[in-house]
Amino acid sequence: MANIKSARKRARQAQKRRVHNLSLRTEVRSAIKNVAKAVAAGDTAAAAQVLRRAQRVIDSVVAKGVLHRNAGDRHKSHLARAVKAMQSSEGH
Repeated sequence: MANIKSARKRARQAQKRRVHNLSLRTEVRSAIKNVAKAVAAGDTAAAAQVLRRAQRVIDSVVAKGVLHRNAGDRHKSHLARAVKAMQSSEGH
């Protein structure tokens, strides 16, 4: 443990931030898994709806600085591509 008062405070803040960021990252992972489940189930309407929710969650976490912008964009791109492939295969 740190001896200087400001360092002790920094350690407390870092711990609090770590726990908060952990919950946000968990939320992102859950949103991604929900889209994957909807795609696997073959429900186009549900997949599109869950995709929009996941994109909002990812954008929110990126704005807070928990996830890098490029990583967020990559996740959204992969999910959107999966949903779009599902919709185009349904049209044939």
